[in-house]
Amino acid sequence: MKKIYLLALTALTSIVSVKAQSPCATGRYATDTFTAVTTTSGIVYGSNKNSSGITQSLTMDIYQPTGDVETARPLLILAHGGSFIGGSSTDGDMVAISNSFAKKGYVCASINYRLGFFPFDSVNAVKAVLRAVQDMKASIRFFYKDKLTSNTYKIDTNNIYIGGSSAGAITALHTAYLNKSCEINPYVNATTLATLGGMDGYSGNQCYSQNVKGVINICGALGKYGWLEAGDIPFVSLHGTIDGTVKYSQGKAAPGGIGLLYMDGSRMLKQQANVLGITNPFYTWYGADHVPYSSNVLYMDSTINFIRDFLIARLGCTNPPILAPNTPFGTATLYAYTGCTVNVTQSCSVGLFEQSENKVKFELYPNPSNSDVTLSFESQNESHKIEIFDISGKLVNSSLVSHNTFTINKNTLQTGVYFVKVTDNQGYYSVKRLLFL
Repeated sequence: MKKIYLLALTALTSIVSVKAQSPCATGRYATDTFTAVTTTSGIVYGSNKNSSGITQSLTMDIYQPTGDVETARPLLILAHGGSFIGGSSTDGDMVAISNSFAKKGYVCASINYRLGFFPFDSVNAVKAVLRAVQDMKASIRFFYKDKLTSNTYKIDTNNIYIGGSSAGAITALHTAYLNKSCEINPYVNATTLATLGGMDGYSGNQCYSQNVKGVINICGALGKYGWLEAGDIPFVSLHGTIDGTVKYSQGKAAPGGIGLLYMDGSRMLKQQANVLGITNPFYTWYGADHVPYSSNVLYMDSTINFIRDFLIARLGCTNPPILAPNTPFGTATLYAYTGCTVNVTQSCSVGLFEQSENKVKFELYPNPSNSDVTLSFESQNESHKIEIFDISGKLVNSSLVSHNTFTINKNTLQTGVYFVKVTDNQGYYSVKRLLFL
């Protein structure tokens, strides 16, 4: 019995010793410890109306190390470039980065997000960025939901990182640092913001966390450097000095050569982060234009190595860095910026936004509408409870009807986004979004 006890104690001591080691002690996360990657394409993480008013399914491609038995893995959520009008999750740079980090033991998700805006101007460009941000937030919530339900992807939700290339980097930066409604109000007013779905949107997986640990910025920019505030999460940046599309320091973002919107590039963000004491390793590609890694393996290698160094440091690993930060080009002078504090938040109710398993079938038409809206049921001669919530989750109207049509009166409601919840007499319900113009 004593011998068995000593063997058990020895085994327990070994387990504790392994757990106490750095997560990179075996080479994982710092090196390619896996030779193969399993890719699952077209995973649906949500849906929302695009710029044309058509409901679009939102999908992602998930990359996992083949044969991995780890049950708590760091996650990279990546968004492609394309000026918010093109590109996809299968773009070459996203595939290369996802495969590289999956071989190191990460799970990577390359997301598709809503594209397109018209007219091609600054106001609609801001709306396009906001739609992409809402979608990225939904993808983050997808993995928190998965962790708390099926745990299919074995994610360590304490180590979720977001990032991307060009427009994807812009999306990730705004997801992390555009966190007050008053910051975006100079671009879109409160009514327009509400119509778009608020700061977080309703692209899916409502009520779950959207917290992340860091940001990967490859040739991206932020609307205002001042949106970076003390205590914000760290980020890593790579950018070329002669980038003509998303400026290295400051200037108009110019997709296709058309200047649309003044933004603060990686050099300005570096300066602000230094002032605030936010960790922000920065690598400058001297003399390089926009996204040089998309067509040059040497630039891709530096991209992967520099991001790798940032991530293993965040994971608490002690492996030596491969590529040290270099000296930024030129100086960055921070202009006067006055911050704001007002933030219109969206209340969250799982009971409101999560559908019941057996949905009640109903239609709303016309939708969007600037007049009364008709609600019709598929079922006949059955009573239904109709509840209308505003975008904050406040109940503004409730009715019980026993016929198969119901009129929602426009003159009793203000312009904006509402949620119509219909519950049948068995307790099943469904929710649809209604927009009054």
